[in-house]
Amino acid sequence: MFFSFSPKHRIYELIAFFLFISVMGTILLLTPAPDLFASLPPFENELLKWLSRSAGEYLFIITLAILCSIPIIQRLSIKKILSLYMQFGILLVLSFMLKSGVKAITEIPRPYTQALVQVDLVDSTERFYSLDEDSKQALISHVENKVSPARIEQWRASTNYSFPSGHTIFAAICVLFWGGFLLRNKHYILTAAVITWGVGVGFSRVWLGMHWPTDLMASIISASILILCVPTINLEKEPIEKTKFTP
Repeated sequence: MFFSFSPKHRIYELIAFFLFISVMGTILLLTPAPDLFASLPPFENELLKWLSRSAGEYLFIITLAILCSIPIIQRLSIKKILSLYMQFGILLVLSFMLKSGVKAITEIPRPYTQALVQVDLVDSTERFYSLDEDSKQALISHVENKVSPARIEQWRASTNYSFPSGHTIFAAICVLFWGGFLLRNKHYILTAAVITWGVGVGFSRVWLGMHWPTDLMASIISASILILCVPTINLEKEPIEKTKFTP
């Protein structure tokens, strides 16, 4: 087994990072902050819901299955495929640990909790987070008829803290790792599709009231750091260099 930490082995992942964060940052700058109590058109409601779900509980498995089928479709060797899966798996575990640890330390309220404060359902975001889970759900129920279904679904599902975005760091790991792989193999259209999906996931998290733009940017940057920290793994035997015999 061969390990390498050389940055040159991650050049395509870094290109995917710069493309991803540039597009995401531009969209966040040009898009006004959402009114969380404004209704969403049916198509937009469904689109944002499924984009968010694709990087969240249960449906993220389908996303992983699609992405992990890429090297199989490319007909790479078994050892090469396993090498990619090992690297990707390590990145996912590290990103989950990082996300959970930072959330526990920073304790930044989600945007929708501030919206609940603005309509006088709770005195402060600190008060919201001091409630038990049943009380939080009851509080959210008071605005159920005033908020789009996709938003209510997400609010009920995540009553923890905001920073960083777990959905976005998952999407960023996928975009950087598999986007870099696709770029390396000159599949530019597929790379654009993966980046577009990642941007959609991040945008959905802001528009549904789950995250601040800073949460997204921090998640993408964190993913790029993790990419550089995890070594390139090669299960294939390295060729033995031939040396000239000097009598």
